Amino acid sequence: MGEFFFNIDHGYLEALVRGFKTGILNSNDYANLVQCETLEDLKLHVQSTDYGNFLANEPGAITVQVIDERLKEKLVTEFTHIRNNCLEPLSTFLDYITYSYMIDNIILLITGTLHQRPITELISKCHPLGSFEQMEAIHIASTPAELYNAVLVDTPLAPYFVDCISEQDLDEMNVEIIRNTLYKAYIEDFYKFCQSLGGETATVMCEILAFEADRRAIIITINSFDALQG
Repeated sequence: MGEFFFNIDHGYLEALVRGFKTGILNSNDYANLVQCETLEDLKLHVQSTDYGNFLANEPGAITVQVIDERLKEKLVTEFTHIRNNCLEPLSTFLDYITYSYMIDNIILLITGTLHQRPITELISKCHPLGSFEQMEAIHIASTPAELYNAVLVDTPLAPYFVDCISEQDLDEMNVEIIRNTLYKAYIEDFYKFCQSLGGETATVMCEILAFEADRRAIIITINSFDALQG
C-alpha cells in the first residue's frame, strides 16, 4: 500500500517546482539576450521562453524598472501559490525565506524615513515578498523600542528584535547595528530549524546559511576597517 501514498503531501508541489526548473533560462537564452540591442528586442526574445507574455500588457515603452517589477510580480505569484498549497514543515520553511526580505524592507523604510522620504515612495521600493501590514507605521518610530512596540511586535521578526532594543535614537549608525543584529538572529534561527528537519534539507541549507553568516561577518569586518581609516 505504501506506493499509493508515496509523496502524497508534496507530490503536486514537487511537480510544480520541477516545471519551474525547466523554465529557467539556459546558456543559449542568455547568449541571445546579450545580442539584444534594445529592451523591445529583449521583450520579443523572452516571449519565446517560459516567461511568455509577462510584458505583453504594458501600454507604454518598456523600461528596466517595468521589467524588474513584472519579474518580481511573477516570482511572488508563483511563490505565494506554492506557500498556499503546502503543508508543514514546508510552509514554515517558506516563511523563513520571506524573513530576510522583511528585514531588508524594514531597514529600507527606516533609512528612508531618516532622510525624510515620503512613506508611500518607500513602500513602493520594498520587495513584495517581505511585505507585512504594519509597514506604513514605521515613520512614527524614533527609537528602537518604539519601532518594536508600534511595528514589529506582531510580526515574525519580533523575537529577533529583542536584542536590538535600546533607548538610543534611530540614526544611520544604529540602523546598521539593527540590520546586522536582526540578520544574525534570523540566520541562527533558520539554521536550527533546518537542523531539526535533518536529511537533505539540513545538509544543503545548513551549508548555505553558514556561508551567508560568514559572508556577512567578513563584510562587517571590512567595513569596520574602512570606517577606522576614514
